Amino acid sequence: MSAGEDKPVIVGIYGVSGCGKTTLVARLKKTLGERDFAFFDGSQMLSSLVHGGLAAFKQKPDSEKAVYREIAIQHMAATCQSDQRVGIVAGHLTLWTGTGALEIHTHADLETYTHLVYLDTPPETISEYRLNDQSRDRPEMSVDDLRRWQWSEKSRAKTLCRQHGIMFINLRLPLEPGLPRATSLMRDIRDHSEQENMRRALARLDDIVAPLSNKVETVLVLDADRTLTSMDTGARFWGEHLKMGEDGSNRLKQYFGHPVWGYSYKAFRQAAWLYEEIPEPEYERLCQVVAEDVTLHPELADLIESVGRLRHIRAVVVTCGIKRVWEVVMQRVRSSAHVEIIGGGRISDDFVVTPGVKAAIVERLRKHYGVQVYTFGDSEVDIPMLMAADQPFVVTGDVETRSKSMDQALLNAISSGLSARQVLLPAGSRPRLAEGLVPIVEMGAAFTSNIVARRSNIPKLGRVHATDSTAAKVLMTPMRDAGVAGPGLREAHRRAGWWIATQHVSEMMGCEETEITHVQNHRTAGYRLRDEEKTVIIALMRGGEPMAQGVSEAFPAAMFVHANTPDDLTEQHIRGQSTILLVDSVVNSGKTIIGFVEHIRAIDKTVRIVVVAGVIQARFFKRLPTDIEVDRNVGFVAMRLSENEFKGKGQTDTGHRLYNTTRFE
Repeated sequence: MSAGEDKPVIVGIYGVSGCGKTTLVARLKKTLGERDFAFFDGSQMLSSLVHGGLAAFKQKPDSEKAVYREIAIQHMAATCQSDQRVGIVAGHLTLWTGTGALEIHTHADLETYTHLVYLDTPPETISEYRLNDQSRDRPEMSVDDLRRWQWSEKSRAKTLCRQHGIMFINLRLPLEPGLPRATSLMRDIRDHSEQENMRRALARLDDIVAPLSNKVETVLVLDADRTLTSMDTGARFWGEHLKMGEDGSNRLKQYFGHPVWGYSYKAFRQAAWLYEEIPEPEYERLCQVVAEDVTLHPELADLIESVGRLRHIRAVVVTCGIKRVWEVVMQRVRSSAHVEIIGGGRISDDFVVTPGVKAAIVERLRKHYGVQVYTFGDSEVDIPMLMAADQPFVVTGDVETRSKSMDQALLNAISSGLSARQVLLPAGSRPRLAEGLVPIVEMGAAFTSNIVARRSNIPKLGRVHATDSTAAKVLMTPMRDAGVAGPGLREAHRRAGWWIATQHVSEMMGCEETEITHVQNHRTAGYRLRDEEKTVIIALMRGGEPMAQGVSEAFPAAMFVHANTPDDLTEQHIRGQSTILLVDSVVNSGKTIIGFVEHIRAIDKTVRIVVVAGVIQARFFKRLPTDIEVDRNVGFVAMRLSENEFKGKGQTDTGHRLYNTTRFE
């Protein structure tokens, strides 16, 4: 059920008198049964509450009627809450006075109903129903009055539901052909919840990825509207619908961004209900028309085609919009066999795609399937997906049509740790924010080559030690000298850290060119560690801090973090970084290092990790755990290997010697 545990699911069946509400509820009761559903007729409930029945109720003042109506709806809700059943209630929103519609709903109705199904039966049919219904004494009404009443009531129902967070759908078919659709709708209401929605979306992902999980190394997750194209296909869909004389203008905008709805699961479900109101043949026609007008950004179309020719990489379009439109669009791309669509649109699509679903898809790809994920998005609903990715890219969009709320959302995400880059699409678009906050990348051949490169072909970081080098022997001497402790020993560790960083870590990681000012006052090329500004030095406390200080001097642009336990490292320290340097003075069994590596890998599957140490026990160095051994992005750099498995205590413990605390052991 879609409501929370503290609020039962109550579906109101509404419509003007004689539209078929009571008959529909009776037939739903027969078809659905009463195990999962509880059925109520509002008039019958009032009749049972008031002494003298419905006739007596009609004689009471309006204020008393309102009280009884609130008691009735609250009783129905309590029954459904107790029985854990979905309530289906035939109710009245307004009564016809002869000149207009009189609202009779109560505040309790608006607080209780979670869904409202409006029976938009044709007025001519309603007139026939009223004339043929001998069980009720209804005043005569012309078809024109029925039409006016229905239009007024339906319009008011939509407004009230939107203002109070009640899902609304308009069923336009007469009773007989409409019964199967109403039955399916009730079952969907019963079965759907935010948790079930997430389960279905991830199951769809598993259907796509699981058969390929041993072959795929990289997945591109692309938003659709205003990312793959400048067009908003949802707005285009409703604009086309409006041409047919239908009420289609801004229907989605009435919900998305609304204070009550936002971009919530319920808002996207309501969008699906709006699409559900359109007959299937017309829905398909509109999707085809809209898809024909979609032009993909050439740069992204080329990237998708490049991906389609390879087996180790896949592209998945994950859209909050209309799945069917994008199925048609991607059928025109030659590599479409390798482009899957995850999206919704109608109830038959089983689920809706929310910002949370997008993020969960990326998380599952990374953490469950162990693939590297590149994401492309353009708006605030893509922020969670971008935050979850290994490589997030913001598509700027045209300044006139792009999301106006994205700049602030992007700033907030950056302050929370997002490290994204932006691509200027369509070509010539103005960047979002300052380039320093969101670096600009050009979608050229080098960009594509970097994405499609096989990760398995990337050189393994490997393991390096300098045990036999003359420099290491000289630098290690004061570190092993029992007569050196406190500041002198810390200085020896600092020097060793600087040397091992410049001599060996830089060789392992590579360097990059950077512009500097020459002493002769002109600009020239200098060099620094590759991706130094996206490198984090982790000083494993407390023995690793002095050596980490030396590493930091060698790589001054890198972030410096103290960590006693793996939990001291947050996603903000790891997400979006290029390299993590774990620095310790001594590594014995490797238990501590393994804990840190596993913690980092739980957050980021691909970030490079280099363990930097003064001494590493030889057995651990040569026989790493299997998951670390096969990880191409984990490396080890040691100044010296030790065959001695002795673990220091007191005066022989490196940490105590560094800080003159040997007496405490």
